[in-house]
Amino acid sequence: MAGATMRRKDYMMAAIVVAVALLALQAGTASSAAATTCNAGQLAACAAAVMTGAKPSAACCSNLRAQQRCFCNYAKNPVYGRYIKSPYVRQTVATCGIVLPRC
Repeated sequence: MAGATMRRKDYMMAAIVVAVALLALQAGTASSAAATTCNAGQLAACAAAVMTGAKPSAACCSNLRAQQRCFCNYAKNPVYGRYIKSPYVRQTVATCGIVLPRC
């Protein structure tokens, strides 16, 4: 049972990291991230969309918008950068109507 719980936690963390990293690498120059509190954990609401292609929830889209100024910072973080291969990240961002900045 503990193994299943750990795998679920790993799955969720990977989903969060995938979303953040790919968004950041696809992003452009962000304005100052200082005005935004960067917290990749807020993107847990996007786990199903990022990992399975499910429609993102309103909470997912809201949290992505709130973290948008942090995308470039996340892209530069090697912890997040290794999870950029999810085919569903771009789909999730597009569904949420988010325009990615250039880094």
